[in-house]
Amino acid sequence: MIKDLSIFFKKETLVMGGLGFSAGLPIMLVFSTLSVWLVKAGVERSTVTLFSWAGFAYSFKFLWSPIVDKFRLPILNQYGHRRSWLFFSQILIIISILLASLSDPQKNLSFMAISIVLIAFSSATQDIIIDAFRIESAPEKKQGPLASMYLAGYRVAMIVSGAGSLWLASHFSGSVYQLEVWKNVYQIISLFMLIGLISTFFAKEPLMLKKNNIKNFEQIKFTVSTVSSIVIFFIVYLSIPAINELNYFLSFLLNLVKILLSFMSSLFFLFIMEKINFLPKKQSREIFIGPILDFFSRYKKIALFMLLLIGLYRIADVVMGVMANIFYLEKGYEIKDIATYSKFFGLIATIIGGFLGGAFSMKLGTYKSLLIGAIAAALTNLLFALLAVIEKDLLYLAMIIIADNLASGFAGAAFVVYLSSLTSIKFTATQYALFSSLMLFVPKLLAGYSGSIVDFIGYPNFFIFTAILGIPVIFLILSLKKIKLKFYTH
Repeated sequence: MIKDLSIFFKKETLVMGGLGFSAGLPIMLVFSTLSVWLVKAGVERSTVTLFSWAGFAYSFKFLWSPIVDKFRLPILNQYGHRRSWLFFSQILIIISILLASLSDPQKNLSFMAISIVLIAFSSATQDIIIDAFRIESAPEKKQGPLASMYLAGYRVAMIVSGAGSLWLASHFSGSVYQLEVWKNVYQIISLFMLIGLISTFFAKEPLMLKKNNIKNFEQIKFTVSTVSSIVIFFIVYLSIPAINELNYFLSFLLNLVKILLSFMSSLFFLFIMEKINFLPKKQSREIFIGPILDFFSRYKKIALFMLLLIGLYRIADVVMGVMANIFYLEKGYEIKDIATYSKFFGLIATIIGGFLGGAFSMKLGTYKSLLIGAIAAALTNLLFALLAVIEKDLLYLAMIIIADNLASGFAGAAFVVYLSSLTSIKFTATQYALFSSLMLFVPKLLAGYSGSIVDFIGYPNFFIFTAILGIPVIFLILSLKKIKLKFYTH
C-alpha cells in the first residue's frame, strides 16, 4: 500500500500537480471571482452572466490546437516542444491578468472584456498543452496518479484564486466597493502563476512526441491561416445583428445559428487557402481532418452518441454554476461567507469528490461512474432550489455547497478518465482539445442566458430547470452503454 502511494511523491507526479495549479488559477478570475467584482461594481446581472461567454475560448480551443500540437516555437524550443509552449502560454496568462487588473468595469467595460477574453485564450492554450503533456508523459496504467494530482493542483489553485481573492477583497474593503482593492487582488493572484513556471522548468519533456516533418515556412502559413480563420469567426459573428425583441428561447437559437455560421465561415476560409495551394492539401488534411477521421474510424456508429454525451455531460453544473455567486450575494451572504464556504470548503469537497470519482472509475468502470456523477449533479442542483426559498442560514449554505461540490468533483474526475480513454496518442493535443471544447460549447452558450432566465422565472425555478437539464444526460449514458455492448459483441 505504501509503495502504491509513493508514486504520488515522485517528481513527475508533483510536477503535474504544479501544472494543474497553473491550469486552475485563471479559471476563477474569468468566471466566479470576476462575477463578484462586477456585481460589487454595480454591473447588471444579465451583463455579468454574459461575461461567461469568455469561456468560449475553452470551447473553441480545438481551432488552434493543431498549431500547438504540431508547430515549434523558435525562441523557446531549446526547452522542448511541449515545455516551450507551456512557458509561452504561462507568460501570456500573467500579462493578461495584469491587464485585467488595470480595468475599471464602471468606466470601460469593453477593456475589461478584452482582457478577460485574453486570459481565457491564454489559459485555454495552456490547457491544450498540459492535457497532451499528461497523456504523453506516462503509459495508461500510470495515468490515474497523474490525473489525480493534476485535478488536486487544479482545485487548490481555484481555492487560491477563488476563496483567496475574495478573502483579500473582503479584508481590505469590507462590504464597500473599492476599485483599487480589486486591482491589487488580481495583481497578487498573478504572482501565483510562478508555480506554473517553476513546474514547467523542472518538468521532463515527453518522449512520445510525434515527428514533425513540416518546414518552418509551412508552419508560418498554417499559423497565419489558423489565426485568420479565428479572426473571420469573430468578424462574422459580430456582423450578424442581434434582435432584441426575441424571447429567450429564440435568442438562444439565433446565437447558436450565428456561432455555427461563423464556424462554417472559418472552415470555408481554410478550404479556400487549400484550393489556392497556400496550404498543402495532404498536410492540412492530416492536421485538421486527421484527428476527426481517426475518432470516427475507431468508434464508427457509436461515435456520434459519444460526442453527444461529451457535449451535454456537464450542462447542469455549468449553467447553474454561473449564477452561484450572484445568488449568494443577492440572498444576503457576505463575501467572506462565500469565500469560506463556497471557495474553500466547497473546493476541498471537490478535491475529495475527484479522488472518489477516480477510484470509482477504476473499481466500477467508466460508464457506471459517469452515471453516478450525472445523477448526483442533477440532484444537488435541486438542493439550491431549497436554499432559494428558505431563510438565510449558514449551516444550510455549507451543507448544500459541500454536497454540490462533492458531486461536481466526482463527475469531473470520471469525465476526465472517459475523455482520456477516447484520445488517440497519434493526435493527443488536437483530439483532447476537441473533446474538451465540445464539452463546454452548449453549456457555456446556455449559461450566458442564465441571468435573463432568473429574471424571468426566479431562482427556485431556475435551479429546478438546471436539474432537469441533467435528465437527458442520464438516459444518454444508459443508452450509450447498451449500444456499446451491442457494438463490441457483434
